[in-house]
Amino acid sequence: MKRFRWDAAVGLLGLALLLVGSYLGLFEAPAERHMGDVQRIMYVHVPTAWNAMLVLTAAFIFAIASVWTGKPKWDAVMTGATEAGVVMGALLIAQGMIWARPTWGIWWDWDVRLTTTLIMVILYAGILVLRSFVEDSDRRATWSAVAVIIGYVDVPLVYFCVRWWRSLHQIQSTPETVSSAMIVPLRINSFAILFIAIWFVAQRARLELARRRAEEVAPPPRRDRRQAEETNP
Repeated sequence: MKRFRWDAAVGLLGLALLLVGSYLGLFEAPAERHMGDVQRIMYVHVPTAWNAMLVLTAAFIFAIASVWTGKPKWDAVMTGATEAGVVMGALLIAQGMIWARPTWGIWWDWDVRLTTTLIMVILYAGILVLRSFVEDSDRRATWSAVAVIIGYVDVPLVYFCVRWWRSLHQIQSTPETVSSAMIVPLRINSFAILFIAIWFVAQRARLELARRRAEEVAPPPRRDRRQAEETNP
């Protein structure tokens, strides 16, 4: 039998918490005074936003460690965190559009929060595309780590832009301005999505390390062998 890994336990815990938090948000929490039941998408939208920025911050830290040490494990977890950030960023935009339609009357607006979030997703998706075109593992790790570090400039902008510029998007709420019945499902789903993200990153890091090991033991391309034979008859 396969050993039950710690990340599987974390992922299952996250899934269980997500079910509990979503139930509380959908059926137990009160409807918002002005938006009514439409506001209930907040219980996945806000936790997704928090964790998208959190995992990209982790990717930034892993990228620094990758450049500093050159160890494959940091490149692997950086890749996993970057992919998790892209997935959650895409979900964040989709959730925001669903929420915007009944509240703003439009699916999309080039609001500063929406625009910086879209740029964030495109930047990090581009980094993943860059990785796919670099064959040398060491060069791939270095280039993508540097790109992740540079791309992180946009992450604080996504968070602070609603405070620095005029925006349709509301400024971040605080526990003092939100009903306690709403805070509980928000916090539960925040931890739920965090645990699911940790599971995702761990799984993706293992795959990346396996890919790197396979590249190291793979035979050289036929063209390289032919050139070697011509130079060393």
